[in-house]
Amino acid sequence: MNRTFTVKSISRFTYDQLVKWGVSEEMAEYVNLLTLLFIVIVLVYVVHYVVRRVLRIALINIFKRTKIAFFGNLLEHRFAHYLALSAPLVIIKGAIPIVLADFPYAIANFNKLADIYMILIIIWIIVTVVKACGSTLREHPVFKSKPIDSYIQVIRIILFIIGLVMVFSILTGKSPITFFTAMGAISAILLLMFKDTIMGFVASIQVTANDMVRIGDWITMAKYGADGDVIEINLTTVKVQNFDKTITTIPTYALISDSFQNWRGMQEFGGRRIKRAIYIKQSNIKFLTPEEIEKYRKIQAIESYIDHRQKDIDKNNERMGADKSVLINGRNLTNAGLYRKYIDSYLAHHTGTNKRMTMMVRQLAPTANGLPLEIYAFANTTKWVDYEHIMADIFDHLLASARYFDLEIFELEGSGDVKPVRFLES
Repeated sequence: MNRTFTVKSISRFTYDQLVKWGVSEEMAEYVNLLTLLFIVIVLVYVVHYVVRRVLRIALINIFKRTKIAFFGNLLEHRFAHYLALSAPLVIIKGAIPIVLADFPYAIANFNKLADIYMILIIIWIIVTVVKACGSTLREHPVFKSKPIDSYIQVIRIILFIIGLVMVFSILTGKSPITFFTAMGAISAILLLMFKDTIMGFVASIQVTANDMVRIGDWITMAKYGADGDVIEINLTTVKVQNFDKTITTIPTYALISDSFQNWRGMQEFGGRRIKRAIYIKQSNIKFLTPEEIEKYRKIQAIESYIDHRQKDIDKNNERMGADKSVLINGRNLTNAGLYRKYIDSYLAHHTGTNKRMTMMVRQLAPTANGLPLEIYAFANTTKWVDYEHIMADIFDHLLASARYFDLEIFELEGSGDVKPVRFLES
């Protein structure tokens, strides 16, 4: 009774003052409403500003003293701002019957709006804390490559669904059970609406559980034009920053429904594969005469190999009684074989190759473009620029070396017609 009397007294005081100043009684009700509303808005702004400043200063002091990243992330995500929004709620709830004293029929509706405001504030506060937790986890090495954003988005969806149920209950005055009953009737439509979200959530769990993709991984997905580093994994999309600095967005569920290439294994092992063939003209391949063998002995990288190999060949030919007046009889060295051995030796001594990984030169099936000699090795770095330099250095040398073995690299007819430019000597 006393509270009702006090509320009416405050509202009546401003009303009486307006009437004394010559405002008509009918107009005084509306002017009184606007005046009281203005006073409440000013009070709400002042209280929110003061509380926000106090909370912000408190969080800054706590962060400086403890050095705990969580408090710093609370500041970054404006926790003080959202928490301070709850302080004026007391003023708003208390001011509604005062401001609307002359309009009692509207009090109930404005009380409902205040309750809805309270629910939204609570949800915003919780979401802010969840975001701060997510940012803190991302800074930890264990969680740095995990799709934290996906789980944060799921929590936000759940919170907003709960908030929607509470708002529905406030507006209709019915139990939340009624809302879920109505939701059951339109569940098929809801599943269709949230199909991508549901599939993305399931995909995020599978991606994390199977460790298929991490933030920072280099992936290639030709279907979506993606070739670069994963910078974000959330509930519905995966963002890939390509090497040309463009951003490609891939549906999260595509990571489990489509094929893609993850280069993480190569990066972790410390070597990137070199797999490229040199095509030599087959008509240049020949058996070597003793005179030609002596010429090839001058190539230091294969000198010891020629000595060792020729001894084995001579013993075998002597045992077989091979007539060496014709080269095809018995076993022989070939220029292509020596070239392959030279490449083996060159790769083994090159400073840019990884000696712990597979390294070989293999002869592939002959083609219309010549005989492929494939170099299969690994660079000792995963950095793209350094890898390209190493590979170019290797093949520059091998292409230039072929002529020392009387071999020619295959080229299309007419490609050798252009003569090199010779600079005139001054």
